Amino acid sequence: MAVELDLFRNGMRRFTGGVCLITTIDARGQRSGLTATAVCSVTVEPPTLLVCINRSSHTHDILREAGIFAVNVLAADDHGLAKRFSGAETGEARFAAGEWITAKTGAPVLASALVSFDCRLANAVDVGSHGVFFGEVQAVSLGGGEAPPLLYAQGTYGSFGLLQNAVD
Repeated sequence: MAVELDLFRNGMRRFTGGVCLITTIDARGQRSGLTATAVCSVTVEPPTLLVCINRSSHTHDILREAGIFAVNVLAADDHGLAKRFSGAETGEARFAAGEWITAKTGAPVLASALVSFDCRLANAVDVGSHGVFFGEVQAVSLGGGEAPPLLYAQGTYGSFGLLQNAVD
């Protein structure tokens, strides 16, 4: 018997995730993006990440067609951008805040991100309500210094201080 959906959703709210902006650009030059926590490393050789995007999202279809995307890992002080990219505004309006540069593939990259991964779509699989996109990393841009990452849990954004002088 499958687990109740509400129980699963409630359980996942307790799962803390790093917050990323997934960004892409279509053939007409229109940028699109969204806030995501379902992002992880798949392999080191070749360097590959996966992102999960709801198929009802406007960005889902644009990313699939464009074949490129960037994963921008947000710092704790970027919670306003996280809200902007998950809110009612869509398309170019989401990019009105932040400094955006163009990555090697053409995908928009947040200049202040802790790290940005510029990806070329290697594979896509539909699983239930979501598309799982596998991106082969074309370039990595380190930024953000030692700022703590932005986290998401229990329906809210937060952060923690990075451990210093960790115990052996």
